[in-house]
Amino acid sequence: MRVAIVHEWLTMKAGSEAVVESMLQMFPDAGVFALVDFLPEKDRDFLKGRRVTTSFIQKLPFARKKYRFYLPLMPLAVEQFDLSEYNLILSSSHAVAKGVITGPDQLHISYVHSPVRYAWDLQHVYLKDTGISRGLRGFFARLVLHYIRMWDCRTGNGVDRFVANSHYIARRIRKVYGRDADVIYPPVSLEQFVPGTRKEDFYLAASRFVPYKKMALIVEAFTRMPDKKLIVIGDGPDFAAVKEKAGANITFLGYQPRDVLIDHMQRAKAFVFAAEEDFGIAPVEAQACGTPVIAFGKGGALETVIDGETGVLFPRQTPESLIEGVARFERIAPLFSADKIRQNAERFSTALFKERFGKVVDDAICAFRESGGTW
Repeated sequence: MRVAIVHEWLTMKAGSEAVVESMLQMFPDAGVFALVDFLPEKDRDFLKGRRVTTSFIQKLPFARKKYRFYLPLMPLAVEQFDLSEYNLILSSSHAVAKGVITGPDQLHISYVHSPVRYAWDLQHVYLKDTGISRGLRGFFARLVLHYIRMWDCRTGNGVDRFVANSHYIARRIRKVYGRDADVIYPPVSLEQFVPGTRKEDFYLAASRFVPYKKMALIVEAFTRMPDKKLIVIGDGPDFAAVKEKAGANITFLGYQPRDVLIDHMQRAKAFVFAAEEDFGIAPVEAQACGTPVIAFGKGGALETVIDGETGVLFPRQTPESLIEGVARFERIAPLFSADKIRQNAERFSTALFKERFGKVVDDAICAFRESGGTW
């Protein structure tokens, strides 16, 4: 059995790359395909020296920094991968990876982090947050996203079995593709994230500074609570603008290595998370450190944070709602148990991911052969 693993782009090691890493551990001889590969050397360890087959986008002008601008070309690019020599294709998809072309004697299992989020139900939010909802640029963007939606629906027919990273995404898959999906939570490296020995009087937020992460919302809320200390880790396009409006009670550390992030997660009184994520690995990592989470109560957080037991969920993406969430957290803070919070995080371990994903692959292979498929 020859296995190919297809991923959108390799530019940094984050949650979706953790899925690819686990797949490679399960299938160490697999071929790896990605539209672009600009992973820095410090993040390449999980590839174990494997050569990554990339698309023509890799060589286009400014692709290293502006690869997302080539979204209109990505459907064409992913269709150019020649996978004819492989029996089993595993795609790790949040945009176009599931659109690879496969034949009737190939089995395609797609692990979906999300259907193309900015083309479906989040289109209007995406256009507004990026400032291209009006004018000629807005018209062109809507036209491109319309084309992406049609292509996305069509390529769903080429997937033999869908796997979703949460029940939230399984519902999206049913809505968009009309297909059921197995739910397997993504792997979280819990071995590195362990409870600390002491808590200190500060809250922690850690994320990339991009619009949908809502870091500006968190900073605005804590600026209105000058008696509460917030430490912020992360960088990104919105970093300078958000920092400029922050109060004196907020400390920005910028990008920090993992050991610094873990240390702050262990010492924080709570981890603050305001994004609507498909799953959201950071809140699980915080809980693995025995730290409760204050999170926006929609999307993956509803499946990873137990309200009142491992954290507090606030109902709206507004500073006022987050402020109320912090107040509620402080009222019930003595009730939280670091051991129980850690136990909840253990539901999302790498070992469980491999066990469950391996079973789905085995079942899919059996069903493929029973239906007449041959290798």
